[in-house]
Amino acid sequence: MPRSLLFLLALCCAPVGATDIKVGAPLPRMSLVKEGAHHWLRYWRNGEVNTPVDIWTREVRYTPAGMQIRQRWDGVNTLVLLDSWFDKDTFKPRTHHRIREKDGKRTEENFDFSAYEPTFNFETDIEFLQALPLAEGYEASIMFYHPGGPAPARYTWKVVGSEIIQGPQGAVDCWLLTTDYNRPGTVARFWMAKATQLLVRQEATAPDGKVMVKSLLD
Repeated sequence: MPRSLLFLLALCCAPVGATDIKVGAPLPRMSLVKEGAHHWLRYWRNGEVNTPVDIWTREVRYTPAGMQIRQRWDGVNTLVLLDSWFDKDTFKPRTHHRIREKDGKRTEENFDFSAYEPTFNFETDIEFLQALPLAEGYEASIMFYHPGGPAPARYTWKVVGSEIIQGPQGAVDCWLLTTDYNRPGTVARFWMAKATQLLVRQEATAPDGKVMVKSLLD
């Protein structure tokens, strides 16, 4: 099916009441996406058993050429390096570079987002959500593309409430967002600090009942 038709179908499927986030338009809280690096621990929770997966390092940089987000995922015998570039203020993606190393084997991929417009980069969703005007009841419809994956699709995030949870330095008052990633019956939860909109915690339940947890370290 032509990409143009897929895009039109996705537009028609945007939920009523959700704000359609347009690619290339300034984002209201882009100022919250600040330079610097943060780390998250990812692990599987299966009942009372927690199994570490990897540690994510994500760094935001601003240069005269644009905004850059660099990521490093360190796992057991695995390494993923991501380098993504965007237009400032709008988060419009330009390029995405991915290196994977596993058991001594290395693969490298490059993506030019001009071939997939209009869409945002799914591999930088944490920072993208940080730039939205989160508030009670806020709902956003976002066109995302995961580089190397299926065609771009529209996904919906909704602020379903507030919750105070423990962060690296104590209690954090958070917005609680949910999405089903277009898989009805599944729910992923995001706890974003109200003051900074930085992701403090994420939980997504797999079909087998295990829960993938992403927890902010610093």
